[in-house]
Amino acid sequence: MFTKTVMRKDERGFTLIELLIVIAIIAILAAIAIPQFSGYRERAARASMVADSRNAATVLEAYFTDYGSYGPTETRDPITGPGSGNWPNTDFRVKASRGNTLSVASITASSYTIEVANDGGAGTDKSPLSLDSTGTCTFDDGSNC
Repeated sequence: MFTKTVMRKDERGFTLIELLIVIAIIAILAAIAIPQFSGYRERAARASMVADSRNAATVLEAYFTDYGSYGPTETRDPITGPGSGNWPNTDFRVKASRGNTLSVASITASSYTIEVANDGGAGTDKSPLSLDSTGTCTFDDGSNC
């Protein structure tokens, strides 16, 4: 029932040193790749913040084109992604990406400021982002978008 496997003299397996070298190479490659992956995630989160703010600005500009103002000046509820809401009225729909919270920080008949906050993936001092009606986009640390 059970058979014993016997290695012939001309057959060899891997030595312990060879296996340790392979493990060391894999560990070095992982040490290089993991920090790079983290940087890609932060850049992707920042890009989604910028995209959400510009999409919301497009909606407000479309409203301005139709009605001659940026809409009622009352406070709007923030939109947390993934989700959507109606700004400034039910004719216009705004969506927020996963992990982002989109809000209108201030609005008048002739100007607005949109803020987009990320739940932690955007990196140090990059959240929230502000975009105003002149097109000026800045991160929390003062750098431009």
